[in-house]
Amino acid sequence: MLVTGGAGFIGSHLVDAFVAAGDRVVVVDNLSSGSKANLADAIAGGATLHEMDVTDAASLLALAEQERPEVVVHLAAQIDVRVSVADPAWDAQINVIGTINTLQAALAAGSKRLVLASTGGAIYGDVETIPTPESTPALPLAPYGTSKLCAETFLALYSRTSGLSTVALRFANVYGPRQDSLGEAGVVAIFAGAALADKPLTIFGDGRQTRDYIYVGDVVAALVAAANNTVTGAINIGTGRETSVLDLALAVDAAVGRPTTTPQHHPARPGEVARSCLDPTLAAKLLGWTAEVALKDGITRTVGAMAAAENQ
Repeated sequence: MLVTGGAGFIGSHLVDAFVAAGDRVVVVDNLSSGSKANLADAIAGGATLHEMDVTDAASLLALAEQERPEVVVHLAAQIDVRVSVADPAWDAQINVIGTINTLQAALAAGSKRLVLASTGGAIYGDVETIPTPESTPALPLAPYGTSKLCAETFLALYSRTSGLSTVALRFANVYGPRQDSLGEAGVVAIFAGAALADKPLTIFGDGRQTRDYIYVGDVVAALVAAANNTVTGAINIGTGRETSVLDLALAVDAAVGRPTTTPQHHPARPGEVARSCLDPTLAAKLLGWTAEVALKDGITRTVGAMAAAENQ
């Protein structure tokens, strides 16, 4: 297994799962947001880390030809909507060119399968159908969603023209342990970090915007299922349940064990959708996968892991 972005939040959990299953795992990560510490157990278990950028086509190609992975899971990406709006060309360099480089490397290595981590809400944009199925037209509102949609199109092209089996998993809002509350993190990690520090929670907009929050362990299970399958196309990975940012703030305060606080509101961010919730029916049908961790339980696990890390 070759995992790009494998030292990051989702990637490191996936690498742990592959190592636990007895797979030989090669990790590619430039460590811009990932961390070697996330891979400590995996490396002890035999995984290898190569500090490398997916935009470096020659180095990635050489590594793939050397290691010849059967499966490539492509998680390395620029994931911040705000950054994509500020610098769409850089976003495309990582998310589009980086994906093409990874596809080329997989072909050269004779890989059988490539799985792409894509995005749900950012690809669909503002939609009327909630939860949103894969048949919904993709109308992204920011360069980030556009670059991921373009990456998906390249996967489909390579499947048609080269025979490489590819699938794109469109994630809902992933949260859980190892998500950096100070980096380009999701709102759960940011809220949990603030709450543990007994600081007010910051909400952009009125807080009525909704998201589909999915625990990282469920996402890893979906990635493993996709890596060991032959289905192609794009598949939603979500819970099918909407939660407003205001309700999420209440849940995080409760998990930390502090009285409900009054959030600080700031202007809404450009390029972010009002409602996002994914229909996971196709994932159940094609991958035999459904989310298992309830939001309350997932937040409790996340807060516990963050508190334990702070006390180390």
